[in-house]
This record gives sequence, C-alpha cells and structure tokens, in this order.
Amino acid sequence: MKLKFKIVLCILALVLLAQLIRPEEISLAKTPQAKALTGVPQKIAKILETSCFDCHSDQTQWRWFDRLTPVNFLVASHIRDGRKSLDFSHWDSLATPQRNAMLYFALNGILSKEMPLSSYTALHPAAKLNPEDIDLLKTYLLNNAVSKPADVENAEKATEKQAVQGVKKSPNGIAYLPDYRNWKAISTTERFDNGTIRIIFGNPVAVEAIRTGKINPWPDGTIFAKTAWKQQKAKDGSVYAGQFVQVEFMIKNAKQYAHTKGWGWARWKGENLLPYGKTVKFDTECISCHRPERNNDYVFTTPLAINDLNRK
Repeated sequence: MKLKFKIVLCILALVLLAQLIRPEEISLAKTPQAKALTGVPQKIAKILETSCFDCHSDQTQWRWFDRLTPVNFLVASHIRDGRKSLDFSHWDSLATPQRNAMLYFALNGILSKEMPLSSYTALHPAAKLNPEDIDLLKTYLLNNAVSKPADVENAEKATEKQAVQGVKKSPNGIAYLPDYRNWKAISTTERFDNGTIRIIFGNPVAVEAIRTGKINPWPDGTIFAKTAWKQQKAKDGSVYAGQFVQVEFMIKNAKQYAHTKGWGWARWKGENLLPYGKTVKFDTECISCHRPERNNDYVFTTPLAINDLNRK
C-alpha cells in the first residue's frame, strides 16, 4: 500500500514540476479583452469572435485546462499556425477589400469543414458553428457581393492589352508566362467578396488531363492561369470585365515543387504585372488557402466538360 502511495506522489510531483515548463512565444499571461470587429454587424462579429479569435488573433482566451503542460504546447502550436494563415488582430488597419477577403477565407475554411478544428471544439464546444451561424455568414457576404459576371469575351480582350515587356520573375524564381492567353479557358468563377471576374485557363497538358479524366492528381506539366478583372456594371445592369487585377499560375511538378505540395505558385498584379510576394516563402499563403482542397490535389477549379472545350 505504501509503495502505491509513493508512486502516486511521484507522479503528482512530476506533473507539478512539468507545469513550470511553458511554450515559447505564446504568453500565458492575462490577455486583454477582445475587441469587436469594426464595420461588421454584431451577430456576425460575435460568431467570428467565438469560433475564430482564440487561434486567429492576439486575443486568445486561455481556459484553465489550456494552461496545463503538456496541453499548453499543443494549444500554442495551434495558435501559431492559426495566426500564420489568418489573423484578425490587424483588422482595424485593413482596407475594406482586405477585410472582405479575410472573411471570404474564413468562410471557405468553415464550409470545407477545415475550421474550427474538431480537436479544438472537443474541449471548446462554444466554438462549434451551427447551420444558422453558417447561413448568417454566407448571407452577410452575399449581400455585400456584386452581381455575377457574364462577359467572358470582353475579359479575354482585356487580357490582350497587358504589357509583357520586362516582367520580373516571381520571388521564388518562376517566370511570367505570357502564352497563357493562347490556352483554353477551362472554367470561370468569381470572388463575391471583392467583386472580381475570374477565368481559369489551362495549358495543353491540363486540357488533355481533363479529356482523359486524369485530374486527381493532375499530371506533371499541368499549368493553370487564373486571371482576374474588376466587375464593371453597364447602364442596363449587365456585368462585364473592367480593370485588370492580376494573374496567378499553378505549375505542377511533384518532384521540383515537393516542398510546396507539388505545385509552383506565382502571381503578378496590376497592369504593370508586378510580381507578388516580399520573400521566397510568399507561396505559403497560397498553400494555406488551397489546403481545404488537398483531396483534390489542392485545386479549387472544377473544369468544364471536354466536349465544350473542343467546340469552336
């Protein structure tokens, strides 16, 4: 009996000593009261604050069980990763389009069931979103959207006007590919949060993969070019492509780009085609956004039927 008692005491002593060890970078000190998201309806802000703020802002509310070692190391890791992909801490300093893009990103993670993490909601049930919460978020974003795009032909003509002389490489070394304008359009979409028309072009390798149904995974050599223009409204209410916004490339090479999920990522913004990204690691943003589609080889695009592509 005495031996069992000593063993229990030793275990308790080790547990208590372990509490002296704390994860780095994430403070366990008292955190300030979370600020409401300005410019967002109270109901919408409350949903986001309850389900997202603990891991996606500097307003983390630690529960007593979050502070226990070794649980605190796991929680701190989730917070660090969460802030890298999405951080509401700088909300007040962002312009409206950037705020909308952040909300769009958050909704995308929710709809794909990527967030909030099930391992987190198991101990933090208040963070779970019910169908009513999700509908409120979708309705809010849709009510702030512009009409859906219609004029693909004008968009293609706008692309032809882009200057390609002296375009610099992306920070990760990928060169601009002006020939994408001669590729086939394989899909169209829009971003309702920032009012852009988007057309996705596929190179011949991508088109052949669509024709043969070999798109998961996509074969090496596949390249997508996603072009974006501001939506413009005519007097009669129709929508057409306006100012050129950007073009993004996804280049498949499983070996060369193994460290970035098998894809090379690059983006050029504006009519001057300025390469996006301050450092070579800018593409971690791309991977984070596409992670919900990892079961689809990280590709959001659902291509048009190949019969449509073959029509002239």
